[in-house]
Order: sequence, then structure tokens, then C-alpha cells
Amino acid sequence: MDTNNRSIALIDVNNFYVSCERVFNPQLEDRPVVVLSNNDGCAVARSNEVKALGVKMGQPWFQLKDLARKHGIIAYSSNYTLYADMSNRVMSILAMFSPNQEIYSIDECFLDLTGFRTRNLTLYGQLIRQRIKQWTGLPVCVGIGATKTLSKLANHLAKKQPQFNGVCDLSSMTSFQQEEWFERIEIGELWGIGRKLAPKLNAMNIFTVSDLKQASIPSMRSRFSVVMEKMIRELNGTPCIELEEVSPAKKEIVSSRSFGIKVTDLASLEEAVSLYTRHAAEKLRRQNSYAGAITVFINTSRFNKPEENYANAFRVSLSPQTASTIVLTKAAIWGLRKIYRRRYQYQKAGVMLSGLVDAQTRQTDLFGLSPISKKTEVMSVIDTINVRIGRGTIRLASEGITKNWLMRRSNKSQNYTTDWEELICVTK
Repeated sequence: MDTNNRSIALIDVNNFYVSCERVFNPQLEDRPVVVLSNNDGCAVARSNEVKALGVKMGQPWFQLKDLARKHGIIAYSSNYTLYADMSNRVMSILAMFSPNQEIYSIDECFLDLTGFRTRNLTLYGQLIRQRIKQWTGLPVCVGIGATKTLSKLANHLAKKQPQFNGVCDLSSMTSFQQEEWFERIEIGELWGIGRKLAPKLNAMNIFTVSDLKQASIPSMRSRFSVVMEKMIRELNGTPCIELEEVSPAKKEIVSSRSFGIKVTDLASLEEAVSLYTRHAAEKLRRQNSYAGAITVFINTSRFNKPEENYANAFRVSLSPQTASTIVLTKAAIWGLRKIYRRRYQYQKAGVMLSGLVDAQTRQTDLFGLSPISKKTEVMSVIDTINVRIGRGTIRLASEGITKNWLMRRSNKSQNYTTDWEELICVTK
């Protein structure tokens, strides 16, 4: 393939969490809406109407109460089940538009459109937008460029500049036209730069994308890293970051949540750790891996007085390596009991699986695979049932029943697409 004539598209769902809520509640259209983080703490998604009011990403909800009353801001608790299902639907549709796809995040996807260059890619991008909107109700923008970095920039323009009507193809522009746009985009908007790196570049008189594009590659590499070199080369049209059509297996898996209430008793902590271990184990099996160790951790609120603070962790090595929820949960609870202290009010707990290896290359038991094979078969059956009937249909008794410690989600929408009991009903 001639990499100098590539066309990479980045498709991004606009205000993803908010847009998912609007699909099933059209009354939210054109109204200020935010979606909050765990325990309804911070704004993690904002509609354009909320952004226009000056609300920043991650701003605590308690700081927005007065603004919300004044402007009628509607707040929703995070509905991760709904968002994950809607994401899967979008990615499945996008796979129809190119055989080469990289799912970059829950709401972003790269497509290699190099083989479609005989088509008008702007019109092809509009077709993608129309299909996603028609089949899911979600609005997307499409950016197209010769590299992944340029496609990210193109997507930024498609989203921020109305004249592109949601699709920007930088490859269809002349070098002069591209340069005009690059001079307008602040360096902090570039993929991979962010808040910390932008001030350092500003100190070097690099304020725009155009400035970085023209910077000396050897100098920038020596001062920063090879990542910066790749970024500059990609801005100049040389592909350096390939599409990852198969997501690499994670080297560590973390599952944790803050509690909805302060927890003091060991029994509640054991329930929480059991739940988080199940979630981590399910992810472990989905990527066909085994864990060599599990770390359990607990902590109080960082806003407590020093004498009321406590945080600790305990790592349990696993031999042989395992993907069994039963084995992992026993180890996690054993570790939890080692670090639990009675008099503290705990705000958060979690587990981390480490020492991950591929199931096919794991170190086996000297005396044979029979016990491991039986555990694998049991877990496979449980996973199949939980996928078919519903997550958590079969679970360990150690997870408990009441779960009063679960995170607060006082205004969560229904699981419209994944729960038979919560489907939208149409009545006369």
C-alpha cells in the first residue's frame, strides 16, 4: 500500500453520554443537559447548551447547583450499561463502511478509507453520518486525513466549524487551505498535547498547530520524545501511527468504585471487593488472559482529617495463574482481611489483576491441567448464561444481596436496550 496516499477517517459521537440520553428522551433536545460521574460527583458530559454557560469538564456538581436552578440544567447519573450498548451498535455499523477499523474509545473509531479514494470521501462521510443517525439516533462528526493525527484535526474542524456540515476532508484541500486552518487551531487542541504539554510548547513560541508542523524534528525529539517526532511527521502527512485493528491485551485490569455511603464494616467491604473481582475476572476472560496476582486496596476520603485517613493495599500472588472468579475472589477477600482496620470510614475499594499472560502461553501446573480445565469450563458456562440472561444472573454469594454501599445514581435513566423490564412501552 502506498502510505503517502492514505485516507484515514475518525468518527466521533458528539457529546456521547448526553446524546445517548436524548435518543430515548427527545424532550432533552436543545435543553442544557449534563451527565455526572460516579456518585453524581462531577460533570463528565455536557451538552452544547451547558458548554455555552461556561461549565468545564469535570466540574463538581455541587458547584453548579445555583447555575442549574437559574438555567434549568438537567442532570443525569451515568448509565454505563446503556452507553456501552449504544457504543457497540455504532461500532458495528461503522464496520460496514471499511474492513479496517480501530475502535479507539467508547465514542471514537478510526476507519481506513484508502481503498475508497475513487469515491468522493466527503459524500462518503455524510453517508456514514446519515446511517448512524438513522439507525441509532446519535449524531457523529467525521474527520478525514492522510494520517491519524490529521484525521483527528479534521474531526475537530468538522465539529467546531459549521461550514463543514459535520464532515471535513483535509486531503481534499490545497496545502494553502490546510495551512490557513492549522494557523487557527491552538496547540492545546492537538491530539496528544493536552494541558501539561501546551505551556511548555508555548514557552518555545509554538502556539498553533502550524507552528508545531514547521518545528525542527531532531530538536523536538531530543527535547521531548519519539512521540513528538511522530506527531510532527504525521502533521506533515507521513504516517507513523498505524491502525490497531485488534486491541492489544491489557497488562493490568483494575475494577473499583467509590461507595454511595461511608462503609465501616468488613462484611460490606467483602461484598464490594467480591463484586469488583467478578467484573475484573470477566474482563480478564474476555481478553483470553490469566492473572498471576491480585491486589486489593481500600481507602478513606482524602478530605478527611489526617487522623481519620487510612489507605492500604495487599498483593496476593497466584500459582498457578488463574482466570477463575472463585479463586480470585478468595484471594481478594483474604488480602482484604489483612489490611482492614475497624475504626475507619471507607470511601472506596477495588482490585487490580496483574502479571497477565495469554491463556495459551501461561505457565501450567507440574501435575497436569485437569483442575484448571475444570475451573475454565465452569467459568465458561457461567459467562454464557450471564451474557444470555443478564450480567450477574449467576454470581458468588459473597457479593451479598442488599448492597447498600453501591454508588449513588439518583437520576439514572432506564437500561432501554439491555433489560426487558426497562424497554420503552408505546401506549395509546
